[in-house]
Amino acid sequence: MQENWQATASLPTEDNLRKLAMLVYALQAASLFTGSLTLFAGVIINYVRMDDVKGSWIESHFRWQTKTFWYSLVWMVIGGVTVIFLVGWVILLAISIWMIYRIVKGWVYLSENRPMPS
Repeated sequence: MQENWQATASLPTEDNLRKLAMLVYALQAASLFTGSLTLFAGVIINYVRMDDVKGSWIESHFRWQTKTFWYSLVWMVIGGVTVIFLVGWVILLAISIWMIYRIVKGWVYLSENRPMPS
């Protein structure tokens, strides 16, 4: 009987998962000022807790956040490599603006308890 209680007590609530998604948005936002370390921390949280959000509206936020991570990483590497040709600075500026857009849009939808559009 106690085993069932412990299993039920350890299930994350929707509110806790929502707070976790908010934490990931905060980590992504912090990466704009602190570098990529917090961006990696956020995506690790996404992948570790993905099973907990399966089938809920919060899953769309986790997918949005992981896509933001992967596209940002690819373009940051391209921008970093091409910085010596000056076009890299434009790429890095563009990816920063795009990340701000993704973080703000996701945070607004999350605060309104809305799933991200497909």
